[in-house]
Amino acid sequence: MTLVPAGNVLDVRTAAEFAEGHVQGARNLDIQNGDFEKALESLDKNATYNVYCRSGNRSAAAVEMMRNAGFTKVVDLGASEEAAQALSLPIVTD
Repeated sequence: MTLVPAGNVLDVRTAAEFAEGHVQGARNLDIQNGDFEKALESLDKNATYNVYCRSGNRSAAAVEMMRNAGFTKVVDLGASEEAAQALSLPIVTD
């Protein structure tokens, strides 16, 4: 598996969860707020994205939605701790 720069990391948890700690450089796109699919329109479908959440359930759903929307380079990294380890990046609170 080839991993990408932190700029292509998506945290699909809530804004409150994101504020409590997230992978450095991650962008927060809450899958549960009702605007997730609309938010995907602002992303480059040809780029590669690493997606994570708290436990892996929401990231799996987000990856499926992204693939259905035409994204082909999407990696489900599971939980935030697993994502941080896979990307060799710290968890931060900004």
